[in-house]
Amino acid sequence: MDETRHPIEGLMQTAMESIKSIVDVNTILGDPVETPDGSVVVPVSRVSLGFAAGGTEYESGGKQGGGPEFPFGGGSGAGISVSPVAFLVVGQGEVRLLPVDGNAIFDRLIDLAPRLVEQLKGLGASREGNGTYHGVDTP
Repeated sequence: MDETRHPIEGLMQTAMESIKSIVDVNTILGDPVETPDGSVVVPVSRVSLGFAAGGTEYESGGKQGGGPEFPFGGGSGAGISVSPVAFLVVGQGEVRLLPVDGNAIFDRLIDLAPRLVEQLKGLGASREGNGTYHGVDTP
C-alpha cells in the first residue's frame, strides 16, 4: 500500500468499485425482450443507493506521546434498493410506458389523451360530412 494514502481511501475505493459493478445502465433499463407480435418490451427500474464510510485513528495502550502512526480502525457500508417502475413497450408504430403501480391511472390517462383527441377529431369530421345537425337544441 502507498504510504501517502490514508487507509480510509482504500476502504472508500473498494466500496465504490463494488457499487459500480452492481449498478449500471442495465440495472435501470433491463434487457429488452421481443414478443411474438414483434413488439419489444424493456423493463424500467428505480435504483436507490446509500453509502457511508468512516474511520478513526486511536492511540494504542503502549504508545505515549503521539508518534507518527496510530492504529487505524474503520469501515464502510452500502445499501441498494431496486424496484420495478414500468415497462417500455415499442411496437406497432408507437411507444407506450406501462407503469407497474396499479394506482397510476392518471399517468395512463395522460398517455391515452393524444389518441383520444385524434379519435374525437376523426369522429367530428365524419359527422360534419354526413349532414348531421351540430347546433344547440333549445327547449
